[in-house]
Amino acid sequence: MTTALAPDLDSEAARPLHVVQGEFRVSDDPAVVLTTVLGSCVAACVRDPVVGVGGMNHFLLPGAQDPAATGDAQRFGAYAMELLVNALLARGAQRGRLEAKLFGGARMLEGLTDVGALNGAFARDYLRREGLAHAGGSLGGEQGRRVQYWPVSGRARQILLPKQALAPFERERRAPAPKPLPVAGELELF
Repeated sequence: MTTALAPDLDSEAARPLHVVQGEFRVSDDPAVVLTTVLGSCVAACVRDPVVGVGGMNHFLLPGAQDPAATGDAQRFGAYAMELLVNALLARGAQRGRLEAKLFGGARMLEGLTDVGALNGAFARDYLRREGLAHAGGSLGGEQGRRVQYWPVSGRARQILLPKQALAPFERERRAPAPKPLPVAGELELF
C-alpha cells in the first residue's frame, strides 16, 4: 500500500487556506494546508486520523459570560472550539479519536493582562474537560508565530516571527498619553 505524502506549502500541489481571527476551516483534502498568524490568539488544530479529516480555528479571547449578547461570539474560545469540533463530527469524525495541537498564546506586550496565557490555559482546559487528546503544539513565549497545518496528516509547522515585527506597537504603548483637549462650548457629535 502506498501512502501519499502531504505536499509542502511551497509545492504547486499545496492549496493553502488562511484562517483569520474568529474563523475555522475543516478539510479532508490531503493537498490543503491551513495557515494562520498568531500572537496572543490561539489556534487549535484538531483531526480524526482514522477518517482523515481535520481543521483549524483561531480565537482571540478565552471566553465570555454571554458571547451571544456581545455579538462577538466567534472571537471567543468556547464558541470557536465548539464550532470546530461539531464541524469535524458532521464530517464523520468521532469525538473519542480527535487529537489536537495547540499554537499561539504568546505574551505580546509587557505591563498588560497576559491574554495569551489565558487563551492557552483555556485551550488546554477545554481539551481536558472534553476528553480530547492533546497531541502537542506550542503555547506561550513572547513571539508571534506563523502556523501551517495539514489537516489530513496532522503535520504541523511553526515559524516564530521576529520580535522586531512588534516594535511599532511597543513604541506606541510607551508614548506619553496625549494631553486632554480643552473643554469649551458645545459638543458636536457626527
